[in-house]
Amino acid sequence: MTTPDVPFGSCPLPHSNASSIMLGHGGGGTLTQSLIETVFLPAFANSALSARHDSAVLEVNGQRLAFTTDSYVVRPLFFPGGDIGKLAVTGTINDLAMAGARPLYLSAGFIIEEGFAKSDLAKIVASMQAAATEAGVQIVTGDTKVVDKGKGDGVFINTAGIGVIETPLTIAPGSARAGDAIILSGDIGRHGIAIMAVREGLEFESTIESDCASLHAPVAALLRAGVDVHCLRDLTRGGLASALNEIAQAAAVGVEITEREIPVDTQVRGACEILGLDPLYVANEGRFVAFVAAGDAERAVKILRGEPVSFDARMIGQTVTGTAQVVLRTAIGGNRVVDMLSGEQLPRIC
Repeated sequence: MTTPDVPFGSCPLPHSNASSIMLGHGGGGTLTQSLIETVFLPAFANSALSARHDSAVLEVNGQRLAFTTDSYVVRPLFFPGGDIGKLAVTGTINDLAMAGARPLYLSAGFIIEEGFAKSDLAKIVASMQAAATEAGVQIVTGDTKVVDKGKGDGVFINTAGIGVIETPLTIAPGSARAGDAIILSGDIGRHGIAIMAVREGLEFESTIESDCASLHAPVAALLRAGVDVHCLRDLTRGGLASALNEIAQAAAVGVEITEREIPVDTQVRGACEILGLDPLYVANEGRFVAFVAAGDAERAVKILRGEPVSFDARMIGQTVTGTAQVVLRTAIGGNRVVDMLSGEQLPRIC
């Protein structure tokens, strides 16, 4: 794989429709935000939920814990670089890591369509266990339901996770502050494009593989080194653009990023041009941004480059005082505002 340091095009976004909107955390667009604001938050309002973090941060007997849950409905179930099982485990681990937590335990719930091949289910379960073992976590409880044929789509998985927060730092969207350095852990867009390439039958010189991976190790390395981390966010639905917009709004800061510093694989960029997509909005499952104190930026990049999953980390911008929006400095020297995605660009990718 190559990730050349060259600018990518500002591809137009496709028109979205209601059938392509997914309800979930991670930049689902204005409809999702509206549902959160008008339905979920009023019904479930509490301080942990209102933080809108990747995980809820809870205190139990003086110990801070992170708790998260997510559901996975990706299509196809098996894709280059992973499958729904690996995705479910790493995705939940990553949500815990974004709160600065050391992941400990997961649950796994399965909704299985009648007639689904037992051999495929066994592959998915084995993939989940492999991902859990690699990250040092245990799957300790779960549930299984079978639905009538035609009432599901093979298998859906829900995972929940608990981790312990051992750092005294408060790592949260609202903790970002003006003057922070913004560090991207690697090239963007590979997960979403890996899924779409399979669906659309696109062929390239080499297969585009998902970046699906656990992010606990690079986060733990930053914290062990004493880097002053203010905020972490993985770049799932809505991609880099939506993650940066969410943090800008939560912290009431402006975000300035530089196009030339954002790595995009050559084949991913080409696929985006074919499909009419902007890499800034394409989902990732093994990438994150870190907002750190400016004085720690160089050290943080060096630490991240020492971890396999973040070997291509680089500083892509900074936070500033002013309007809570994201501004991209383009390759030709102009500026453009990068808004929140107004619809789900790629449905059923996680």
